[in-house]
Amino acid sequence: DVTDTPDAFAVELVRAARKRGAIPLVETRSGRVGREMLMDTSEPHAKTVRDIELNRMKKCDAYVAVRGSHNATENSDIPSDNLSMYSRTLRPVLNYRVNKTRWVVIRWPNGAMAQGAGMSTEAFEDFFFQVCTMDYAKMAKAQKPLIRRMAKTDKVHIKSPGTDLSFSIKGLDAVGCAGDRNIPDGEVFSCPVKKSVNGVLQYNTPTLYAGTKFENVRLEFKNGKIVDATASDTKRLNEIFDTDPGARYIGEFSLGFNPYIKEPMCDILFDEKIAGSLHFTPGQAYEECDNGNRSAVHWDMVLIQRPEYGGGEVWFDDELIRKNGQFVAKDLKPLNPSQLK
Repeated sequence: DVTDTPDAFAVELVRAARKRGAIPLVETRSGRVGREMLMDTSEPHAKTVRDIELNRMKKCDAYVAVRGSHNATENSDIPSDNLSMYSRTLRPVLNYRVNKTRWVVIRWPNGAMAQGAGMSTEAFEDFFFQVCTMDYAKMAKAQKPLIRRMAKTDKVHIKSPGTDLSFSIKGLDAVGCAGDRNIPDGEVFSCPVKKSVNGVLQYNTPTLYAGTKFENVRLEFKNGKIVDATASDTKRLNEIFDTDPGARYIGEFSLGFNPYIKEPMCDILFDEKIAGSLHFTPGQAYEECDNGNRSAVHWDMVLIQRPEYGGGEVWFDDELIRKNGQFVAKDLKPLNPSQLK
């Protein structure tokens, strides 16, 4: 699937697939056309799209998505009910792709992305290729101790300005990500026991969902459930959390450590990998770390804990693991930017 990406690059992908003996199936998409499809969608329309897309996905062994965007807020005026219904209906396609195929997702760098990052186009292109071509083999080796620690951890405690959150990840394993699927990469994730989450989490980066930008997101949890949610657009925030019951429970907890990604750019493929960050994700859980939560929503929201963002701590079973964005345990220090670059 190629979205808002030059045809010349799609042609090169087709040629590369053929050289590997694969049969290429190409879908070219447009953000603007996609918006028009969703503005007046209906359940029969969504079900038809789901059936066609799921049948196509089941014919595939591997999936490559190259996603560009001329306007990150293209979908901001689509009615919330349309977005919720469409995402619920199409969720089986995403679930099959994530769990049953070999897949990779990458962005197409352009001026709009550079603008989102607050950079010139040339500077952003240099940054993009530096991030995407880093030594992922080195990262894979460095993250192994964190995977082991997270897999055997019970209690997690997160502290930051405005944040005091506790939960359990006991028995839910941990998965390392080092360039096998998402590019760029750099995280180890697990998942909270569904009803174990209690406290308050104040995110400190902007987040984009379905074309709407949210800032100052604050979530309060009781026995796993989001019982209070506020942001720069509290009404739309809660409309998303009302998509289905699972949208108010958490489906992922992850620590990010890509040494080249330092600042948020409102693109989650990058922001969730920010060095010294974590993300705590309302919605659908992954099969690899499955707490049983099911939702059409999977919304990665990011908290940066480096000093310039207010600092913070991550504790595993009463042991300090990371302070102010730096791993403090000896076996985890190779994940700090000074050593991972």
